[in-house]
Amino acid sequence: MGMGKDLYGGGDTLITLAEMKDISIPAFDLVIILAYLLIIIIIGILSAQRKRISSEGFFLAGRSLNWAMIGAALFAANISTIHMVGLAANGFKDGIVWGNFEWMATFLLIILALFFAPFYFKNKVSTLPQFLEKRYGPNARSFFAFIVIITALFSHIGVSLYAGAVVLKTFFGIDIMVSILVISFITTLYSILGGLRAIVVIESFQSLILIGGAALLTILSFSLLPDKGIHSMAELRAVLRPNQLDILQTGNTSILPWYAILLGYPVLGIYYWCADQTIVQKVLGAKTMADAQNGPLFAGFLKILPVFIMVFPGILAYALFSDKIADPNDTLMVLISNVLPSGLMGLMTAALLAALMSTISAALNSVGTLVSLDIVKRIRPSTPDKIVLRAGRITSLVVIILAISWSPWIGRFESIFDAISIVLSMLSPPVASVFVMGILSRRGNDRVALSTMIFGLAAGAMVFCLDFDPISGSKLITDGLGIPFLMQAWWLFVFCIAFYLISSFYSKPRPLEEIQNLIFTKEHFQGFRSRINSIKDPRIWTGILLIIMILLYVYFG
Repeated sequence: MGMGKDLYGGGDTLITLAEMKDISIPAFDLVIILAYLLIIIIIGILSAQRKRISSEGFFLAGRSLNWAMIGAALFAANISTIHMVGLAANGFKDGIVWGNFEWMATFLLIILALFFAPFYFKNKVSTLPQFLEKRYGPNARSFFAFIVIITALFSHIGVSLYAGAVVLKTFFGIDIMVSILVISFITTLYSILGGLRAIVVIESFQSLILIGGAALLTILSFSLLPDKGIHSMAELRAVLRPNQLDILQTGNTSILPWYAILLGYPVLGIYYWCADQTIVQKVLGAKTMADAQNGPLFAGFLKILPVFIMVFPGILAYALFSDKIADPNDTLMVLISNVLPSGLMGLMTAALLAALMSTISAALNSVGTLVSLDIVKRIRPSTPDKIVLRAGRITSLVVIILAISWSPWIGRFESIFDAISIVLSMLSPPVASVFVMGILSRRGNDRVALSTMIFGLAAGAMVFCLDFDPISGSKLITDGLGIPFLMQAWWLFVFCIAFYLISSFYSKPRPLEEIQNLIFTKEHFQGFRSRINSIKDPRIWTGILLIIMILLYVYFG
């Protein structure tokens, strides 16, 4: 889950970015940026020229997505503007240890590919709340749909809009509200007109821009090291902070000890990568089972890159420009203005815009899908397809208006990302426990799932209040008990699992014949041992990906 200090990159980035000095952009770079925006608009309009588009075509791309499009779209939807800014800042401040949030995502994408995607695809679900209804019942579906919609509105869209607007203000001096309106208009245009297929096509293109721009910045930063007398990795390590190139750290002094990553990250990751409609919707639109599984695995390979092209630039900035960077959150902007020549600066700005719009468009489409299929279609199953489609588009428009209204208020918070990281660590445990137990155990019914989510949210709210300065006056759990937010997520998850199991012993499980296609059985495990007959078999790519990750952790550990 590309997280910095939170799911999207970290720290107090929004506040400090707003205080940066404007960077002068050459005219040629402006032309590149405008050309990029024009291309995005054209793709969106062309996607809307198809004479007929059904609700399934709009929300799930007619279930026609191949593995490459799914993987690229998953990667682009995850990388937001503030993610890129935050990873560079954290690389400068703490080092490669924040890369764990990128590389650990690879393991969660493997879990999505091998364990969750087969159930989603075989049962032809259109939304993840619908999957919960099939597994548990209608109440679990309704409650989870509400959680996802609220998360998308306030987190995915609202924060991304404000963060992108602040970056544009930094570059061009454009008023933040004007930037929010322009970004919203362009993103909403292709999201509402073209649906998921337009979004995925654009996100595939944006992934190339993202990776290309970030890679160029990294390569050019490396090329400047000899000017500082740095010619080897040993010499680079010598000028950096202690442990700045160590991916695994131990001890109380570490901001991210290895055990917190190992235990806490998967809790947040199961919700984000395996149960968040904004992310998983691409998998639901897969053409075949192989595409549904290999798409997340392709995204897993792509998630290896941010450590090298987004975290490493921050580390290099410490060696190159530590005298120019007063605040770590200035890191990416200082690199862009000091490393990139004219033309490439415009490309990098386009990459920042690509990251922003990918996150927002994915969230808009997922919210429209949830309201149309989990509310409108459920209340009135006979609703004509044209009305369902219209409801999704209207929902996307309403949500973006609400997000526009909410996003400027983010600037009033002193440390918004600290709060978001804590909120998400409180929100993820009940969702993760219900999804994990839902596929691993036949026990549990609608009442058990609903009560577990309510219990988990109540426990999370209590922990949040105890650990949030404006409410309790101090961080009673983080500072008082020495339990970081990732470990708080782990223990909440453990309590939710215990609550689920205890409740299930006093509740009658659903009949096995109703849920046998939704849970793991002996046949599923036997399938893992079957003969591999094709290069498309996800077990091949899982093995390759695991070997790469082990080698990376051994080298940087």
